[in-house]
Amino acid sequence: MKIAAIENEKIPQGTVTLVGLGRLGLRTALNLMQVHRGGPRRMVAIDGQKISDDDLIFKFHGGLEGEYKVDILHKIAGAGFSKEIVIIKEDITPENLNLIGGDVVCVEIAGGDTLPTTASIIKKAHTKGALTISTAGVFGIGEEKIKVCDISQADDSNPIVENLRELGITRNHVLVGTGKLIRDWEPVTPLVLDRVSAVITTHILKMLHNQNKNIE
Repeated sequence: MKIAAIENEKIPQGTVTLVGLGRLGLRTALNLMQVHRGGPRRMVAIDGQKISDDDLIFKFHGGLEGEYKVDILHKIAGAGFSKEIVIIKEDITPENLNLIGGDVVCVEIAGGDTLPTTASIIKKAHTKGALTISTAGVFGIGEEKIKVCDISQADDSNPIVENLRELGITRNHVLVGTGKLIRDWEPVTPLVLDRVSAVITTHILKMLHNQNKNIE
């Protein structure tokens, strides 16, 4: 097969939905946007939060205080960007779960008790045939191992795992993280967020490939 023909076959496919575009979510979005010769054809970013004074990674990429976080994706991509970027300036609630869809749904929301919302998103995604992935702790100084497993194989001592299971998420959901939580002494560092995002991106691409392979 000629190289040109092979290149023409390696095109973006499918849809990835990112729920939460905070410091971690933005990193994941940027990783996926930069994938060449493959990756998602369409990305949907859902977040109703605005850029604050301390959101430095958004400022590094041209974001301004008070702008919606999701707007940064269109600003970075520009008018001629080949992938379709859909932004939704809302936070997911029980009333708008219909916004959840696509081939892969990645949940990266934080702050307060977000696990009931995360569980609802996962359940909705599964009803639509999507594969799902979320975090299991992103605290750490940078030397921590990033763990990946299905929730059915996850450590019972992690409160995220315990609570998601109590909320009905017991299998077919990938968890990624350090296992370090707000109860631990470690802060959240860009070093850890970079590494967690890299692992999440890797698994999103694998999941997306599997979804589209099954369609073929």
